Amino acid sequence: MNDTKTTMTLSGKTLSPGLGEGHIFIYRDVLTRFDEFYDIDDTQVDDELERLDRALLRIFDDLSILAERVEKEIDSELSGVFRAHLGMVQDPSLRTEVEQNITDELVSAGSAVRTVFRRWEHRFQSMDADVSRQKSDDIRDLARRLVSALAGVHAHALANIPRGSVLVARRLLPSDTVFLARNTATAALLELGGRGSHAALFAREMGLPCIAGISGLLEAVSEDSFAVVDADEAQVIINPTASQKNCFHAKNERQMRTSAKARERAHEPAVTANGTRIAVLANVGDAEDTRLAVENGADGVGLYRLEQAYLGRQKPPSVKELYEEMQETLEPAKGLPVYVRLLDVGADKPLPFLEMPRERNPSLGQRGIRFLLKHPELLHTQLDALLQLSSDFDLHILVPMVTLPSDIEVVNQVLKELISKSTISCMPKIGAMVETPAAALTTPDILKHAEFLSFGTNDLTQYSFAADRENEAVDIYFDDTHDVIFRLICTVHDDVPNIPLGLR
Repeated sequence: MNDTKTTMTLSGKTLSPGLGEGHIFIYRDVLTRFDEFYDIDDTQVDDELERLDRALLRIFDDLSILAERVEKEIDSELSGVFRAHLGMVQDPSLRTEVEQNITDELVSAGSAVRTVFRRWEHRFQSMDADVSRQKSDDIRDLARRLVSALAGVHAHALANIPRGSVLVARRLLPSDTVFLARNTATAALLELGGRGSHAALFAREMGLPCIAGISGLLEAVSEDSFAVVDADEAQVIINPTASQKNCFHAKNERQMRTSAKARERAHEPAVTANGTRIAVLANVGDAEDTRLAVENGADGVGLYRLEQAYLGRQKPPSVKELYEEMQETLEPAKGLPVYVRLLDVGADKPLPFLEMPRERNPSLGQRGIRFLLKHPELLHTQLDALLQLSSDFDLHILVPMVTLPSDIEVVNQVLKELISKSTISCMPKIGAMVETPAAALTTPDILKHAEFLSFGTNDLTQYSFAADRENEAVDIYFDDTHDVIFRLICTVHDDVPNIPLGLR
């Protein structure tokens, strides 16, 4: 281990930008802490199965509460991570496999959980689809929760992190990152982690500076070291000199002054150097998000996702339930343009109330509008609720994963059918998400059925470079600032120069 007084600089890759400093706190995986490996006899099987049931009930309740808290305090889309975990907890095949291991091998519930969940983790890691391999993190996260519950541990291992610490860990799973929102770590340093991982998304949403890809990190640092973290530059200095600290603090002060000026000017129009006005719209998940966005100068709501109304439910919402949820969320933005995206799920984001297709590569399978066309009852419910909402809002409907003109043509047909049966005469504006190169290269045909376009740059980058955004092994290829992406955007603009274009 490194001498605590030695100054050294470590580099990695930025998962979440920002600056932070503090004493190092080393976090080690809970799965290595509890010794639940012991044999049982036939008379103890029922007791172990009962312990397993109690633990599953407990983590189901914990996950339900956590999903609601994340939706309210952090981001509605990220709450879907834990709603998906709820679905895994209820997966009968996973539960049956654990029970069978207890019964057949005569081992403790904790031992069975470790064995079975490790098997499932390796199973996901070995799949061809990169997004499936990323699910191994979710399995490991659930295993930790279940092992903790079986061991009677009620506090998260990060409960003891001192405020103002720089967290050092091999990796962070979603529940770890969420916990940091309450414990105000100033930064996080990781050995493993990709830019598109759940941990990275949570860190960025919470404004937690985070650097990953620091090889041998846990062996290089000690808990009584001090660190200054410049995640903007993907660099951390361990035990900085007085001069290095002064430079760091000067940069931090400059950034704070810049942020203060930006807040003061938030309500001014966003105008480019050549005088073009740009509408700055907000992503929202609940009414509080919308209220804060409007108060801070947003010109409207650029993206409201419907996933949170579906993930983790045992049955889909009715038209009335969906309408009421959307109305409550968007109320603070009444009078401003609002963009609502249709449900964007697939095999990588399962719905508990539907039998989802098993696909080798979910990213290239049934997701977005492709999935909705296979389940027209879901599409009808959403469009019916949105049609009602359009009476009170300047509503724009975003259709995800459009690849062919027929994808969006069907949406128009359904809307026309619903209008013919209602008292509403005006159709809301329909737009296509440009998330594939095919969509970018066929926009004139797509616009025969749409009124505007919106680029989804994460997916457009993923499909352009054949690089899964959640696979850190191909991070070098996932570059949404590459000239390729700008050329696709320019191609669309040149093909349809008079059509409103959005970037999300």
